[in-house]
Amino acid sequence: MTLLSVNVNKVALLRNSRGADMPSVIKAAQTAVENGAHGITVHPRPDARHIRYQDVHDLKAMLDVELNVEGNPTPEFMDLVCDVAPAQCTLVPDDPGQLTSDHGWDLEKDGAGLLSVIKRLKEGGIRVSLFMDPVPGNMALAREAGADRVELYTESYAKAFAAGDAAQELRQYIDAAAAAEAAGLGVNAGHDLNLKNLGPFIAAIPAVAEVSIGHALFCEALYDGLATTVRSYAEVLRQAGA
Repeated sequence: MTLLSVNVNKVALLRNSRGADMPSVIKAAQTAVENGAHGITVHPRPDARHIRYQDVHDLKAMLDVELNVEGNPTPEFMDLVCDVAPAQCTLVPDDPGQLTSDHGWDLEKDGAGLLSVIKRLKEGGIRVSLFMDPVPGNMALAREAGADRVELYTESYAKAFAAGDAAQELRQYIDAAAAAEAAGLGVNAGHDLNLKNLGPFIAAIPAVAEVSIGHALFCEALYDGLATTVRSYAEVLRQAGA
């Protein structure tokens, strides 16, 4: 069964808009786990506009499920991750001021530079995932760089699904996941997945080990409540993997 990791960045963004501790990132994470989330994801950025480094420490201290920390491997980020030692680190090629992740790694250009980064993380007992576009030919490069998994960047699938024409895009993801497995990699997925498009995606690619979902989940939670929404996502994954 595909596991659900809830990204709580949006909770931190709302909290930071008032400068206090409401809503609580910790309480949101606890609620998600109590209602079926198998893990929590955070993506601290250099400007600390949502998740702060202290949040990462606080979450690691209270969670009894997997913590996935995403981000660009700057020296500060690497020090944080190695200190906290989450179950998984997902490396993402974000620019410092980037609004949200919008592309995967170009490993022909960046692969050599990631070798030492990945080696350091794995020496700390941290599983390493690389954020990748769904290009089957690039999956072997991720393995050569030392990654354990890839996270397939799913925005193009989500857009095609919303337009009612997801078949061609989905085929690309199926092929990319198969290439990743053939290279000895685990497969994660994330970005713009929601309650409507998640089930068909996982039904087509049951090998996906984990999905990381934040923005859509918290948008839906504004209407239905966080506990109900997390349970809905967990049920979609259960049915898709049945």
